Amino acid sequence: MKRLFFTLLLLAGAAASPAAERPRQLDKAKVLPLALDDAFEFRKTKALHHDRATEKPTIDPMVNFERQRLNFGAVSDFDRELRYGHYFTFFWRAKRAADLTVRFEYRQQNLGAYVLAKELLYKDVKGSVKSDFSVVGDDYKQEGKITGWRALLIENGKIVALSQSFLWN
Repeated sequence: MKRLFFTLLLLAGAAASPAAERPRQLDKAKVLPLALDDAFEFRKTKALHHDRATEKPTIDPMVNFERQRLNFGAVSDFDRELRYGHYFTFFWRAKRAADLTVRFEYRQQNLGAYVLAKELLYKDVKGSVKSDFSVVGDDYKQEGKITGWRALLIENGKIVALSQSFLWN
């Protein structure tokens, strides 16, 4: 009985968590006012560059597992090539319930200073959340590596938290 209750509790928690959807690409990233709020913060950033041409052999099982996980299900070389690129995972926290947008802005090697952006929307979110973004396939192959990035938490058209790479200016 306890196992059943615990299993139902886990399923209810998973159903109540924010839905993971695909980030939408923005045509143009608007400049927004900065109004930092202590109720929102980025906790951790995980960045991974996955490309056969730049990967070095390793005996580290965690690195090998991550590479295998990204290639899982890719049957042909073409399938694997579509998965080459940059993967970003942002862990952030909201101390109060709010409608938030997570925006990932980035610059790529062949585009110079032009800024591209992707967004994820979260309705009435509170607590710890994980947001995943990727630049893979043709976007990565044609425009090159990411040279700088920043992640923004946006509430009511204002930036309430941000995290950025060292090269972002």
